[in-house]
Amino acid sequence: MDNVTKNRLLAPFNILYRISPKLTLKALFRLKLGYKLDLQSPRTYNEKLQWVKLYDRNPLMPKCCDKYAVRSYVEEKGCGRYLNNLIWQGFDPTEIPFDELPDRFVIKVSHGSAFNIICADKSKFDHKDAVRKCRTWLKEKFLPCYGEWFYGLERPRVIVEEYLEGDDGKSLYDYKFFCFNGVPRMIYVDTWREGFHAINAYDMDFKLFRGVKLGYPNDDSVEVQPPAALAEMTEVAKMLSQDFNHVRVDLYYTHGKIYFGELTFTKGAGFGKIEPYDFDLKMGEWLELPSMGGDNE
Repeated sequence: MDNVTKNRLLAPFNILYRISPKLTLKALFRLKLGYKLDLQSPRTYNEKLQWVKLYDRNPLMPKCCDKYAVRSYVEEKGCGRYLNNLIWQGFDPTEIPFDELPDRFVIKVSHGSAFNIICADKSKFDHKDAVRKCRTWLKEKFLPCYGEWFYGLERPRVIVEEYLEGDDGKSLYDYKFFCFNGVPRMIYVDTWREGFHAINAYDMDFKLFRGVKLGYPNDDSVEVQPPAALAEMTEVAKMLSQDFNHVRVDLYYTHGKIYFGELTFTKGAGFGKIEPYDFDLKMGEWLELPSMGGDNE
């Protein structure tokens, strides 16, 4: 569902959020996850993400959730060598130098989670459609009622990056390191099998958490091998997570090299159902919050 449709359906919640963010998040939480949100003594991972949205005002978060601005942060943390090659960036997609681009590339809008265009063959690429999509995406706003205050504070722009592919020329695994208080605790890997998209969760020794679902189906039949650079990737995740209570550090590993993907602070806005419930509690135990905000509503 696109953001325009979501905004229409959630318009009453967007209005309510201006009056009471806490009441809005409590209502959405109950509707989406089926249990009561406790902000006074949050225990589950999803509950604690709601606390983060309400009370964590880390000034680095707006910069680091933007796909362009985060690059300078990665450089500052001594991880610049892991950045993908930036080919072009700007605010007007009509200025993208399509004739000068390589045969394969990726276009992204910096403030969104799904605003990507992958070009695997420039001879078949529709430039006008790409410009149209980017113009639309640049105007997109994150849903106010979801409370992710840090998105969109940086001015959205278009970036063009080098095309990456897996060692087999097809699949490129995205290794998502869930870091809690600066410590990587779990790796979450997107898997594809005959068009079926699943996400599997692994511990830091790359042992599969069988039967665990984090908002998407899991596929225990897919055998994902640990990347050869797992130890180095873990260190990168650790370096990039030190300034945050919680962050997900997305990394790629292909052709013998690690690439930085992005930083995410509130996976699924804290509304993605985690099964079994005990694993939601387990993840919640990993996240130690600095203090608990009041809950008088």
